[in-house]
Amino acid sequence: MIKQRRKSKYGNRKVEIDGHKFASKLEARYYQELKLLKKAGEIVDFSLQPKFELQPSFKKNGKTTRKITYIADFKIERSDGTIEVVDIKGHITKEFALKRKLFDYQHDVPLKVLAWNKYKGWYEV
Repeated sequence: MIKQRRKSKYGNRKVEIDGHKFASKLEARYYQELKLLKKAGEIVDFSLQPKFELQPSFKKNGKTTRKITYIADFKIERSDGTIEVVDIKGHITKEFALKRKLFDYQHDVPLKVLAWNKYKGWYEV
């Protein structure tokens, strides 16, 4: 029996670099750029897949509702001490648009959503 690869919902191809699995080639490209920025001293550090709570779990009428979390692509610590969260997107889904609003309401950290264009390079969505 031959296993067929399931196509990604959005046409992304998963990529593995340095033992880290990325949901898309663009995410992997940004990771490689962050490594260079860290080596050059332009950023202090970065982490992959940081998790943020958007709404805690709660009980109502005897039913427990699970918490809502958001997992970004990167969390970057800049040399000036500022922190920013970065998400790489090909396009914005309704689910992400809602989570972005919840994130902005709950957290003081800026969320930068980036896309790639071969003419412009990285740009904010």
